Amino acid sequence: MNLWPPFLFSGIHITHISNDWRHVRVELRKRPWNGNYVGTHFGGSLFAMTDPFRMIPILHCLGPDYIVWDKAGEIEFVKPGRGTVHACFDLDNVVLDELRAATAGGEKILRWFDADVLDAQGEVVARTRKQLYVRRKPGR
Repeated sequence: MNLWPPFLFSGIHITHISNDWRHVRVELRKRPWNGNYVGTHFGGSLFAMTDPFRMIPILHCLGPDYIVWDKAGEIEFVKPGRGTVHACFDLDNVVLDELRAATAGGEKILRWFDADVLDAQGEVVARTRKQLYVRRKPGR
């Protein structure tokens, strides 16, 4: 995924994906071409670095019997992002069990997931939210 053009050319770098997709860590490295007018991280890059890391792990963990889509997203800029920033995404059995139970009868569920973007000092640069659509595929 690090060679995917939207990540490669924006300074986004995945530093870790666990074998079971339960943990992802991603960084955004400050480069001359990914800054904004005032020299801090471009907000679109901050959001892009978090974009797929709820949907893809949940899709992998639930398996082929499920449809998982991004439905909505939000970002709140807390402070200017400078240098390398990062975000971590963890997925546990409780969340997966809740999604399976809520969709067991074929119903869809819309669920929000939060993730903070942190600077090197561990301070919040941005807060992101992604709403996922999850549904068990018909006949499964």
